[in-house]
Amino acid sequence: MIVRMGWGALAVIVAVTALSQFYRSSLGVIAPELSRDLEMSPEQLGWANGAFFLAMALMQIPVGMLFDRIGPRRTVAAFTAIAVAAAAWQAMASSAEALIAARFLLGLGCAASFMGAVTLCAWWYPGAKLSTMLSRLFAFSQVGIFLAATPLALASAALGWRWAFAAMAAATAATAILFYLLVRDRSPQFALELKPEPIAEVLRGLVSVWRTPGLMPILAIHTFAYASMATVLGLWAGPYLADVHGLDGPARGNVILAMAAAQLAGILIYGPLDRVFNTRKWIVVPGALATVAILAALALVPALPLAAAVALLVLFCGVTSYAVVLVAHGSSLFPPHLTGRGVTTVNLAQVVGLAGLPVLTGALVGAFPVEAGGAHPEIAYRWAFGSIAAVLALGLAIYLKAKDAKPDAAG
Repeated sequence: MIVRMGWGALAVIVAVTALSQFYRSSLGVIAPELSRDLEMSPEQLGWANGAFFLAMALMQIPVGMLFDRIGPRRTVAAFTAIAVAAAAWQAMASSAEALIAARFLLGLGCAASFMGAVTLCAWWYPGAKLSTMLSRLFAFSQVGIFLAATPLALASAALGWRWAFAAMAAATAATAILFYLLVRDRSPQFALELKPEPIAEVLRGLVSVWRTPGLMPILAIHTFAYASMATVLGLWAGPYLADVHGLDGPARGNVILAMAAAQLAGILIYGPLDRVFNTRKWIVVPGALATVAILAALALVPALPLAAAVALLVLFCGVTSYAVVLVAHGSSLFPPHLTGRGVTTVNLAQVVGLAGLPVLTGALVGAFPVEAGGAHPEIAYRWAFGSIAAVLALGLAIYLKAKDAKPDAAG
């Protein structure tokens, strides 16, 4: 009899990934308020967002080793406890430097969340079912981005952003406890035993991961695939809509909410497509091309009307959801005993992009002088959009050399 993961376990896995989504996206809608209250420059906003992902990048390899050595259950629960302290510190930050430091620690605390979910899915739902399961999991986790949109804007307007972040710290604590109590590492029918490996064996496994054929082209595009969406949605959409189109907090939140909804729909649509067409590579390529085209339009067309800008931003979040298929492509490269180290190595590339793109684009936006009222000019944001398009196009060019991973061949 095939045993599937229980609904309670699935719900708490969604919750822990949703919290990670919230924290990685929460600066965008309240960036103008943070800039005002903490006297933050665009470069500092970029560093605050990038610090979260820099910490995640530093922890990906160690987290992968822990997954394969002691399992995601204990690893994710322990790291999420760190996130509780970091979230509380974020709520109390009194300067730009303190917020950046809190965001770094928060990134450490969330470092195991997404890849813990991927590892669990790879162990419980292997083969052709993986992309579909990942798409459902990631789609439901978008509630975190929804919370970081209009609800966060409204809560910040009513209570202040500090109290909103404090409430999320309490929710994070509850999630850490439930994750430890409800989640189990392995599916009985696959009998994957988690036996502690000697450290020499752990390191040999890591070397095997880096020697895996076909890994480098996937790392090249994975560096910028999800990062392109997260940098726009989680950081610059809010300031762009405020500075260029004059939207207030709740209005910005509504647009970001629509962007998050488009991403959710995109994930649910993309997820099963690899099984329908029996290809992963040729799902990723058109999605990446469409993403580059939309960013190019935002970068090259001056004085976009508000309706056109919003439409492009929403469409952008929908088409960038091809990244869920890319995760399945990367996961398919590794045998079960290397799954934890493999998926976190693939994710390392993504997190490097998530750390680097905010810093790059923050420097670009900050390079332009502010206008009357402290707003940054439209051309600053156009350069930011154009730079993201350029690096994603480079990653796509390298990915074109990748070998396809057909779900039917995976079992």
